[in-house]
Order: sequence, then C-alpha cells, then structure tokens
Amino acid sequence: MLRTREADIDAMLEEVSDGWKTRLGAVQVRTPDRAMDIMLNGWLLYQALGCRIWARSGFYQASGAYGFRDQMQDGMALSLIDPAETRSHLLRAASRQFPEGDVQHWWLPHSGQGVRTRISDDRVWLAYASATYVSTSGDAAVLDEETGFLDGPLLKPGEHDAFFQPMVSAERASLFEHCARGLDQCVELTGPHGLPLMGAGDWNDGMNRVGEGGQGESVWLGWLFIRTVSLFAPLADARYPGRASRWRAHAESVRAAIEREAWDGAWYRRATFDDGTWLGSKDSDECRIDQIAQSWAVLSGAANPERAARAMASVDERLIRRDDGIAVLFSPPFVSTPHDPGYIKGYPAGLRENGGQYSHAAMWSILAFARLGDGKKAHDLFAMLNPINHALDGAAAERYKVEPYVVAADVYSVSPHVGRGGWTWYTGSAAWMYRAGLEGILGVTREGAQLRVAPVIPPSWPGFEATLTVEDTVCRIRVGRRAAGDDDAPRHTLDGSPLDPTAEGARIPLDARAHELTITLARGEA
Repeated sequence: MLRTREADIDAMLEEVSDGWKTRLGAVQVRTPDRAMDIMLNGWLLYQALGCRIWARSGFYQASGAYGFRDQMQDGMALSLIDPAETRSHLLRAASRQFPEGDVQHWWLPHSGQGVRTRISDDRVWLAYASATYVSTSGDAAVLDEETGFLDGPLLKPGEHDAFFQPMVSAERASLFEHCARGLDQCVELTGPHGLPLMGAGDWNDGMNRVGEGGQGESVWLGWLFIRTVSLFAPLADARYPGRASRWRAHAESVRAAIEREAWDGAWYRRATFDDGTWLGSKDSDECRIDQIAQSWAVLSGAANPERAARAMASVDERLIRRDDGIAVLFSPPFVSTPHDPGYIKGYPAGLRENGGQYSHAAMWSILAFARLGDGKKAHDLFAMLNPINHALDGAAAERYKVEPYVVAADVYSVSPHVGRGGWTWYTGSAAWMYRAGLEGILGVTREGAQLRVAPVIPPSWPGFEATLTVEDTVCRIRVGRRAAGDDDAPRHTLDGSPLDPTAEGARIPLDARAHELTITLARGEA
C-alpha cells in the first residue's frame, strides 16, 4: 500500500513537472543579453501564471480575489502558449459585468462578493483584451459565447463604491455584447473637453479624487479607448455596423480633443481635475509629466507622429533615471499640491505610484520605444527594469532587497531608499514585461494561423535565436546581419526558400509542421 502511494505521488510530481516544462518551454530565446533570456525563458510566465492567474496571492496581497482589469491583462501574455486559459478568463470576467456596462472592479470567486465602483477604465479592457485574443488566436467564435450579467443596486449620487454580493441576472448576452456595452458606456461618459471622464480613478486607482465630482477627464483613457476601437470595431462591422460607426466617430472626436486640448509643448498632459485644472502639465506644481499618457500616445497608433516621438523623448529625458537604474511613473511626486489627487498622495513621495517606479507603466514605455523603431532604447529600458540586473553583486542585492528572479511592482526613487524594490510576485508587470521582450523587442507575435516575426533589436546586437512550440508547430527562428562587404539588403528565408522582406516582418504558418525562418538584417538595422 505504501509503495502504491509513493508511486502515485511520484507520478503526480512528474505530471506537474511535465506541465510546467510544456508551458515554460514553449518559448526559448537566446540573445546577447543573458539576463533577458532567463526572464523570457520561463520566469516571467511562471510569475504571471502561478501567482497572478492561479494563486492570486502574494506576500503583499493575499485575498485570492480577481481584479477585473488585472487578470485580463495577464491573460493576454498567455494567449501564445495557453490560449484556452485566456479564453476562459475572458468569459469569467464578462460574467462580472452589470447590464449597464460597468463591472465589479474586483471580486472574491468563492462568494461572488465584490466592489462596484466608478473607476473608468474597467469598461474598456474587456473589449481590448477580447479583440487582442481574437487577433492572436483566430478564435472569433468566442465572441458568440453567452454568459450572464450581475444584478445589484446602482451607485447612489456621491457614492464612490459599494461592496456587496450581487445576484446573478436572468439576462444573458454574448461576449461581444458584454464588450460593446462597456464601450457604449465609455462613449456616454464624456467630459467638457471631449475626453473620457476620469471617474474614481482610471488605470491609476490612487488618483481617485481627480474626477470624483464627475467632471475630471483622463487623457490616458482617451488613448486606450481609441486603440480599443481600432481593434474591436472591425469585429462589429458585420454584427452592428451602426455601433461600430458610432465608436469610430467618437474615437476620432476623442483623438481630435486630445491633440487640441492636451498637448503641452513637449508631452501630453495626463488629466483634468473637476475644476478643469490640468494634471501632468508643465504648469503643474507636482506631477508635471506622467509616463502613461506618453507611451499610449504611441501605442494607440493615433497621436501626431512628431508629437508622439517628442513625448517619448521627454519620458527619456525626465523620467528614466539611468544613474539610479529606475524609470519613475511621474515627476515630481505629490507632496503639498492644493489639488488633492486622491489616496496616492498618502504614499510618501517617491514610493509606489507616488513618483516611484511603477513597473507596469515602464513596460508600456518599452513597447512604445519598440513601436517607434528604437531598439536600443527599448532594450536599454528592458535591461534597466530586469530584476536580475538589480542584484548582480552583494551591494546591489542589499540595495534592492527583494527577489531578483521576479518583477517588482515598484522601485523606490527617493533617499534613503533609492533602488529598493517592493510588492513582488503579485504584480501585472511580469506579463507586460514578457510581452515587451518577446513581442516588442524580438518582434514575435501570433496572428491567427501565422507567427509574425518583425524584430526591433539594438543595432549593437548581431542577432538572436528563438524556438517556439505553438500547438503542434515548431518554429525555429534565426535573426542575423549581413557580413561586411556583402550586399546590405535584408534577406529572409523560410525552410530555405527566399521570402520578400516587408516592413510587417516575416511569417511562419502554424500548420503542425517544423519550420525554420532566417531573417538577415542590414548592418546596424534595428
């Protein structure tokens, strides 16, 4: 009997080990940056899947709750290696929506209790994540899957949030309809400048009093809405063309409003308070420039190109502190401003969201630099944020003070704690760092039945190699450069046959066969 139990335990251990090997071994890269390889070859996905998706617990937060926007973003990083996990969570999240279009900002799965809020960006992320999943997996059928809504009391005037256990509504709708109701509500909640209302916080929950009166507006949410419409509206054209047209018209109106109202000369402003005062402006006494309004100007694909490039140059100049090895969320921190932004001001200056490095936002800046074609800045920032590089010797480890093999949500920016990490494990930064490295810098993305490779690597790199196992297709990728004296034109081959080089990159069919892709870049080309 004992031997049988030991055999069962050994078999279970082997099954668990094989499961992790399959997931974490699906993507293996070899670049000139060994620390980058270590994080991309398992550690980032281990953190995202084990701690964020499954456990939803860490040293700093142990509730086991789902965050509506949180695990949605984590799931996008899994769509390459585990699309079923991504798919199931989209439907899980949709079931936590009220018929009006707003959602539980977080909920406890064992009871269904959660909090209904006026936080503004929740209503957009479901459409963004769903459209991203469809474009990645090719699984448009998920949009027709039905799930229910929640029934619960509306927030009263002046009520910011309410924690309660809602009932399950008798009303059901497709995932598409759930996404659409969120976007419809965002269209309706527009402020005096033509920008989305900030509500009780957008992505930055700590700015919960910027727009608590119902008049403050968010520039960053405007960029997110624009990008979401560009991804989701094509999926609506055949279903509800009138809705798609309305979203596109509103997105264009928001784009024009941002360019007209929010450009500050060298970067985009962040938001307005209820009284119309700008936040994230050169005229602000604190928080003069905020990172995410700049990175999403690029990631939205909608900003004036010259302005977007200048905005990211301002991030590079003002927010990336190379001597300290950190990239702060905004500068300067909140200390004594008469305009109360919210509970973010309760953090000491330079800690967490209050002017420290908030790693989640910094990952978006990596993606933005890559989108601009600047492989050097994208990789330099990735290396700066890589936790391995914060503990290369005893002194550095003593300064950093947290695990060097998982991403920290924040790194402090003020003396005597400059460079000290905080809130490890349970942070969505891991999933975004994975996407920033694999998709942004190495340029590897799935597009339905194809894998697209369009690297944006530093000019100093001679190239890199990668092996990806996507379902039953094994893709071996080799990126190199033309030798000195050789024809400097880029050249691509797939299984030995030449491919025409394009700006969109080379593609590998996902057809349950083995393929070898070779990309030969011009010398010094990003």
